[in-house]
Amino acid sequence: MARVAIVTGGTRGIGEAISIALNGMGMKVAANYAGNEERANAFTERTGIPAYKWDVADFDACQDGVRQVESELGAIDVLVNNAGITRDTTMKRMDRDKWQQVIDTNLGGCFNMAKAVFEGMLGRGYGRIVNIGSINGQAGQYGQVNYAAAKSGIHGFTKALAQEGARSGVTVNAIAPGYIDTDMVAAVPEDVLAKIVARIPVNRLGKANEIARGVVFLVDENAGFITGSTLSINGGQHMY
Repeated sequence: MARVAIVTGGTRGIGEAISIALNGMGMKVAANYAGNEERANAFTERTGIPAYKWDVADFDACQDGVRQVESELGAIDVLVNNAGITRDTTMKRMDRDKWQQVIDTNLGGCFNMAKAVFEGMLGRGYGRIVNIGSINGQAGQYGQVNYAAAKSGIHGFTKALAQEGARSGVTVNAIAPGYIDTDMVAAVPEDVLAKIVARIPVNRLGKANEIARGVVFLVDENAGFITGSTLSINGGQHMY
């Protein structure tokens, strides 16, 4: 029987690449999204992968969303916590809302989604959770105290939850992408982006499917001895 996977933020950018890669493994994939209905519909038309709308920052919405996916596709075997937002500014200019929105979505979303699927995984004796962190959660980044804090928290969250699932066949790992050629990075001013690329030893941005390949490795049924780990995919920019 095919494994069932949920990918949050799964209809765009890195999430889209992950959804397509897991579908290519033969999994039944539910691609979650929060807002862009037109983009989500186009994704489903192009890939055949169903898209489900809910906000990962909303605890009850995550519970309801997971129940809907389970009723339509089956019990969840794989969760990829990829959904994330940015509200970049310096501490001097950052208000509480910009802080809280990023924490609630990027870090709180990991808790909300894991809470919705973890008990079922433990009961069935199998599960794979992959949380998408960031190089900026490892190294920090000017103007991103909210984003860096949330992504750094994901790495601690991963290590702690891995200990809870290990004896029950549930692995929990993280991937820390560097700068990837997505819409989010494309919004960076060209002169700033050039400086970023100059600091990457491989001298280019990463590709979304390179992150997806890391996810495929970690969620494989034969990857049961890998848990609590963070896989850095950043072109050598930060060797941590």
